[in-house]
Amino acid sequence: MREDWQTLVAHDDKVMLEGVSLNAKGISLSLREGGLPIIEVRPQALPTYRVQLPDAAYSLYVQDTLEFDSDKIRLRYQSLNRPAQVRQLTLASGEQVVLKETPVLGTFDADAYVSQRLWATASDGTQVPISLVVKRELAGQATPLYLYGYGAYGESLDPWFSHARLSLLDRGVAFAIAHVRGGGELGEAWYRNGKQEHKQNTFGDFIACAEHLVAQGLTSAGQLVISGGSAGGLLIGAVLNQRPELFKAAIAEVPFVDVLNTMLDPDLPLTVTEYDEWGNPQEPEVYARIKAYAPYENVTAQAYPAMLVIAGYNDSRVQYWEAAKWVAKLRATKTDDNPLLLKTELGAGHGGMSGRYQGLRDVALEYAFIFKVLQIAE
Repeated sequence: MREDWQTLVAHDDKVMLEGVSLNAKGISLSLREGGLPIIEVRPQALPTYRVQLPDAAYSLYVQDTLEFDSDKIRLRYQSLNRPAQVRQLTLASGEQVVLKETPVLGTFDADAYVSQRLWATASDGTQVPISLVVKRELAGQATPLYLYGYGAYGESLDPWFSHARLSLLDRGVAFAIAHVRGGGELGEAWYRNGKQEHKQNTFGDFIACAEHLVAQGLTSAGQLVISGGSAGGLLIGAVLNQRPELFKAAIAEVPFVDVLNTMLDPDLPLTVTEYDEWGNPQEPEVYARIKAYAPYENVTAQAYPAMLVIAGYNDSRVQYWEAAKWVAKLRATKTDDNPLLLKTELGAGHGGMSGRYQGLRDVALEYAFIFKVLQIAE
């Protein structure tokens, strides 16, 4: 009977419940608050608490287990400065033990780097989270900075560890993620306020994050490199049109830059299924809305930063010609002499070349481009 029900987890507009894990000794709630995953533990007959973690920007989830009669759970954890770990948590005490950590070659020390959580203010007053990692000795100083963004489909960019990224950090380059609207980091409303008629919020949020990093003295326009892929490439293309002077260089991977023409062609593989995200431009008001931000449509005679554009010849999601025609229009229109490079991977699809070593070569190309533009020595 409904009158016998008990409320275990009350609704909270600021907290999203993503999952529940149960064993004989308690309940573990997987929450998302302030853009970060949180594990709240409710052990039997003991006070509720939240799991404490060593870093400010991280990924976290409860690992599935087949053992119900246990007083422990296992957590999967990683951060911008700490490789993936399996942590065992004792429910009653909250004590954690690291059972396994992904090894990193060389003399790696996670505490030689520091992760931070920052907040930028968008033009409409919305607070936008930023995750950042930098070499500890450079924290709070102006450094070259690599800013990454996506902001589509409700995807959450929880901070992740990268072995390759150490090459950037050790050369004094900070790395940051702009958790812009259109993603899912702050819940369903965060996603909905960055799609269709609200898509400009995604671009405005990213610009606000870049401006905040500059205003806080953490970087400068002459040191700021931005990057995004697929729908994140659309983000990069849009902000380059709107605020090109804010950035030193940009990397766009398999960029969805010809949004209008692609969404007008229902014979392409994903067009019809994408109407929910972008709208159907067969409708006049949607056509005008997409045209107002589409990167290809809005290339103008102005100076653009140095750019590296990467496409996949076999990409069925974002056709290779989108990047090619965008680059051609940029070359014919822009007023600067900054490098504008296009690489089309003839054996690649949307996810790039297959194979571990080829993936590392792709990262090496991007980093070489960054170091060249920023004039960072090998």
